[in-house]
Amino acid sequence: MRMGSAVEFDRYGGTDELHFVDQERPTPADGEVVVEVVAAGLSHIEIATREGALADRVPTVFPSRQGSCFAGIVRAKGRSVRGVHAGQAVMGHAVGGGAQASWVCVPAAAIVRKPENIPFEVAGGLYLAGTTAWRIIGDLAITADDVVVIAAAAGGVGHIEAQLALAAGARVIGTCGERNHDYLRQIGVLPVTYGDGMVERIRQAAAGHPVTAFVDNRGDGAALSTALGVDPARFVSLERRRDVELYFVQADGDDTDPATIMQDLGRRIEAHQLRVLVSGFYPFEYLVDAYEDLAAGHSRGKVVVGMQPVETGMRQEWYRSEKARTMAER
Repeated sequence: MRMGSAVEFDRYGGTDELHFVDQERPTPADGEVVVEVVAAGLSHIEIATREGALADRVPTVFPSRQGSCFAGIVRAKGRSVRGVHAGQAVMGHAVGGGAQASWVCVPAAAIVRKPENIPFEVAGGLYLAGTTAWRIIGDLAITADDVVVIAAAAGGVGHIEAQLALAAGARVIGTCGERNHDYLRQIGVLPVTYGDGMVERIRQAAAGHPVTAFVDNRGDGAALSTALGVDPARFVSLERRRDVELYFVQADGDDTDPATIMQDLGRRIEAHQLRVLVSGFYPFEYLVDAYEDLAAGHSRGKVVVGMQPVETGMRQEWYRSEKARTMAER
């Protein structure tokens, strides 16, 4: 395949600004690789960027392309690239954006080997949520002595943060809606429902132990953290999470942190120590539907698009009208 498609937007706005354009397979420069994208993850920060909410922090040149996270197959490489071969399955991040496309051309340092037992849709949604969660939990230096509250613990970043904290030995309490209680219990998290009385419910879940860290993925946890007596130095605000996400969105090919973290996350998944949930997997042509699913805030884990999914042509209206997750819960 030499031709494909990519998604662009020509000005700030909603999903109605997104449109597909033809894309010819790129030619790699020295030090670069060309990857045929199999799956690409979506993130809330991409919505904020497209809508112009981050115009002062994310320089945007129009027409602009979206997407940091991808997994796929190496199809070509530059002359000096070593340790990578055509046909190799990889995962990584699109430096400067543009992962939501048939092809990405990136520095070789921006990709790592995809472990064989990790599905492409999981690998394709891993980069931004995984690196953000890894950095946040790592900076908190979580140990077995900690009781950690993670707000929105069933979300794309939250469910990875929760599992990393559990792996460090902590007692993890996750705030969520009732519909996510069973999922959080399955991964070892103690669920607490949003709403009045949360402080008491969290204390009950803590079973007499003090809460020692609080990760706020919702933006309304500061007062709750204070009421629980958490040291302000161990409260991670939504603004701090956004800073971490932007660091990884804007990481360039000379930054070794993303690849190091991705390799660690890959090893954890390969060893069944981390499970990344993909609750929405859409054909690429349904990208707008995928973004609307993500923006609604009801999806667990990650929302991902697949560039080459099996498509019979008979499920289009089903995709657009009611997803399996919604149908099952109803």
